This record gives sequence, structure tokens and C-alpha cells, in this order.
Amino acid sequence: MNGQVGFIGCGKMAQAMIQGMLTSGILSPEQIIVSARTEETLISVKDQFHIKTSTNNEMVARDADYLFLAVKPDLYTEVINEVKNVMKEDAIVITIAAGISLDFIEKTFGRRVKVVRSMPNTPSLVGEGMSALCASNSVHSDEMIDVIRLFESFGKAEVIEEKLMDAIPAISGSSPAYVYMFIEAMADGAVIQGIPREKAYKLAAQAVLGAAKMVLETGLHPGELKDNVCTPGGATIQAVAELEKHGFRSSVISAMERCTKKSVELSKG
Repeated sequence: MNGQVGFIGCGKMAQAMIQGMLTSGILSPEQIIVSARTEETLISVKDQFHIKTSTNNEMVARDADYLFLAVKPDLYTEVINEVKNVMKEDAIVITIAAGISLDFIEKTFGRRVKVVRSMPNTPSLVGEGMSALCASNSVHSDEMIDVIRLFESFGKAEVIEEKLMDAIPAISGSSPAYVYMFIEAMADGAVIQGIPREKAYKLAAQAVLGAAKMVLETGLHPGELKDNVCTPGGATIQAVAELEKHGFRSSVISAMERCTKKSVELSKG
């Protein structure tokens, strides 16, 4: 892939994305430049990835054809005001923060810009990320293809309508936290039965990974896959009935509704 990729901000998410881009071979180290506030971060990133680094956001913006704004939401206005007059005319700005709309970006720039709004998640760190994307009308289809390729270098990506972006944290952005709690709970249950803690985590995590791959690769409905495990009068249907008795599915749905409500609040803020 041609072009220069810049990151303003280089925290854990940005580093996960950079790692995916380099490991996949879609970019070379010479094509990436990052900026951060602390020399400590830049030294660590340079040692790990052998990419160009700077404390100067303007330098990154001048070089970048794809400019990732990988800073906290409350810093977006400050960063955009810093780089908007030096950025390339046809550069694509890519946001990765919750609640930052396409309209907000264009208004802050004070002009029409090419913007892609994204919501990646932390499994990007191990190459299994799930990212949702939407773009402004000024982003051409071939440009969007390249953006998708960047995101698919560290997982999977789906393009959706912007009006649905506030629902993305609940289903893929924040949901790894629910899954970690589920894995921890299953491991606790295994420890009660005498299984050593480390083995319990491995057994639970692999079961979740395998179940997820079954959904993605077989194309079968999750309910059908669940039914296939539940033999009549068996242990699994007893466990499922107990989960339902305690509102397992309704609890998950309720948690997602609360997550989405907060995402909407952040977006309005």
C-alpha cells in the first residue's frame, strides 16, 4: 500500500494498530510516523517498531496521507487547531475516539475534509480486532478500500451508517470487558470444582474462542449452535436453564443499553 500513515497520539490502541499494519506487511516502518507528548513513549515505540517519531504534531500532519487522531476525545479540538493549516489538502483524517462525529471534525477544521470515523477494540493487540467505520461523503470509494485494508491488518472491519456508531461500543468496543468477566466467572466455577486457576483460565478462554469461531465460520445461528450442545436431559441444558433463571440474556441486553446511553451522552457532549 502506498502513502504515509501518521498517528497523533501513540497509546496502547495506536500501538496495537501499528503492530498489525507492520506485521501484516501492508506498510513498512518507513511509511509510519507518530507523535506523542512524552519522550518515554516515543523511545519505546521507536525501539519496538523502528518507525519515525516526533513530539511535533505538525510534522506528523505535514507528512501523513492517512492521519489517525489517537488522542482522548477532549483533546480533539486542541489537536485539530494545531494541525489544520499544515495538513495535506487531500489527507484522510481517521478518528478512533467515542463520541467524535464527522460533523464535529469538519466544523472544527472549518472546512470540508475527508474524514473516517472508527471504533476499534482492544483485541486489535492480538490481531483479532473488530472495527466499525463510517466516512464523510468526500472520501472516495477507492480511498475507503485502502482505509479498510489498514483496519483489516489487525482484525476485521465493517462499514456502517454513522447513526449506528453510538451503538458500536456496546456490541464490539466495550464488549470484550463483558467477555473477560464471563471467562473469569467460568474460571471461578472451575476452581470451585478443584481445577487449578491457570488451567481454568485456559480452558474457559479457549472455549470462548472456539465458540466464537463456530459462529463466524459455520454461518449457523447462535441458537442452533447452542441447541447442538444441549442433549435432552443432559448437563448443558441444565446449565442453560439456570442461566436463564437468573436473567443471563436480559442482563447482557440491559448492560448494552446502558453502554449505548452513555455513548450517546458522550457524543452530545
